[in-house]
Amino acid sequence: MSALIRVGHKGADAIVAGNTLASFDAALAVGVDMIEFDVLAERRDGSGELFVAHDHPSLAKTAPPTLTQALAHLTSAPFDGVRLQVDIKQRGYEQRVIDALDEVGALERAFISTGIWNALQTFRKLAPTLRTGWTVPGILGVSGTPLITPSFGRLYGRLLPRRAAARIRAGQIDALVPNWRVVTPALVDGVLAAGGEIYVWTVDDAAQIRLLADQGVTGVITNDPRLFATLS
Repeated sequence: MSALIRVGHKGADAIVAGNTLASFDAALAVGVDMIEFDVLAERRDGSGELFVAHDHPSLAKTAPPTLTQALAHLTSAPFDGVRLQVDIKQRGYEQRVIDALDEVGALERAFISTGIWNALQTFRKLAPTLRTGWTVPGILGVSGTPLITPSFGRLYGRLLPRRAAARIRAGQIDALVPNWRVVTPALVDGVLAAGGEIYVWTVDDAAQIRLLADQGVTGVITNDPRLFATLS
């Protein structure tokens, strides 16, 4: 079994406010293999400056780093070897993200994730070698928690392994990025058997991280990467 890939959500949001350079530093200090961060355009049509921010309300309330600033920081010497999970929140700026990654030589270490299927298709067309992951489910409540009723969960659980595996085999995506609530052994086995990876979000419980690691997931995304120390 391969070692679990340790992913810091927004850097290390439980230690220092996420999507900031300081949070990236905090994630690095406790030891991660990958740092996840969000990319959002200044305007809702996808135009304007690109910022590292989760949503427009947070963009309006804070002074987040630009994508250029974040990438300059994340490609500095201390972060050598750390992969980058770039989570896309809108359509319309796919080429600009690719260009920004290319400019700092980070295309090979980058991993694009989003629940916007058309955006994934665009990334695959524009940069076929750039790794992509499909984030599921796409139905979120006000707090960002997936809206999963028991009936929805059962139906989703039956359909997702087959659909995810088909998209991986077709070369449409390289990975599945599911919420931990929809992860089952059948899903993990199906994705891995299709030749894909599976990164599970957002897991802030040490016991749940251990369970997912035992199930063989590729990576776990957490707000508190200090929890990975419990695996050793």
